[in-house]
Amino acid sequence: MTGSGLRIGQLADAAGVNSQTLRYYERRGLLTSPRRSPGGHRLYPADTVTLLRVIKTAQRLGFTLNEVADLLDAGRHQHSRPDTGLQARARDKLVEVEQKLADLTVIRDTLRAAISAGCDDLVACAGNSCCPLPFAELAATRPAAPEARSG
Repeated sequence: MTGSGLRIGQLADAAGVNSQTLRYYERRGLLTSPRRSPGGHRLYPADTVTLLRVIKTAQRLGFTLNEVADLLDAGRHQHSRPDTGLQARARDKLVEVEQKLADLTVIRDTLRAAISAGCDDLVACAGNSCCPLPFAELAATRPAAPEARSG
């Protein structure tokens, strides 16, 4: 660290990201553009390390970069509506994660059943009434193709 800030490589090392990530976050507006040294080097404030760790943690929790940007923006505007902050977004994300877990549980159980049934050929399996793979169910729930309009 220099006396006036962290250079891009120092910040990247401290936060566990690479310098391309920092430049990308700058372009996305997640990081404010740092001031420059007389030699043109980016100089980031030391608290940028914490901000980067917050961003990476939010991503690990399943938030997209757009959602992270919204969360950061909501945090900067403390007077914003309560339905835009972390509590509301975390509840929404939890519902999304729980749905994904339920979907993954169905996939896991179906794959286990396919392994147990000895399914080896998808086409042959699809024609077998004992096949545990939900071919008929998926075909029935597939949206119908739009009808051609005569004109």
